[in-house]
Amino acid sequence: MTSFFDWLENTSWAEGIRQSMWWYPALEIVHIVGIVVLVGAAFMFDLRLLGVSKSVPLPVLASHMLPWSARGLLLIVPSGILLFITNANALAIDPTFWLKMALLVVAALNALVFHRFMHKRLLGMGEAALPVAAKVSAGVSIAVWIAVIACGRLLAY
Repeated sequence: MTSFFDWLENTSWAEGIRQSMWWYPALEIVHIVGIVVLVGAAFMFDLRLLGVSKSVPLPVLASHMLPWSARGLLLIVPSGILLFITNANALAIDPTFWLKMALLVVAALNALVFHRFMHKRLLGMGEAALPVAAKVSAGVSIAVWIAVIACGRLLAY
């Protein structure tokens, strides 16, 4: 695996990003903006599932916020890959990086389960009491995204 990470770090893209005064900071900014968009929208939706702002109809909030989460993902994934390749060897042995990746898998699975088994049913419920499973999913989402962000910040030190 080490040769793969060496290869990543020695690609022209990785070298160009490392040698540029602006590319790495620009990618970090794009990555952070993507996190703000994805996690901000997800938090608003999750908080609504937990009972905050009950006056906002859940279907309206879902149709507005959830597409923004997807747009944030479109910023996060490519910028994250490009940031990774510039320092692949160090990140590959960093337990904080792998914890972040594991937490991202948990976040993705949580979202997949929510959208596969709860989302459409919840939108059809109107203002009926939300199931406990939806609230658990929202709580897991918030906790996991906070942990992902914390890991990302810890990688910088």
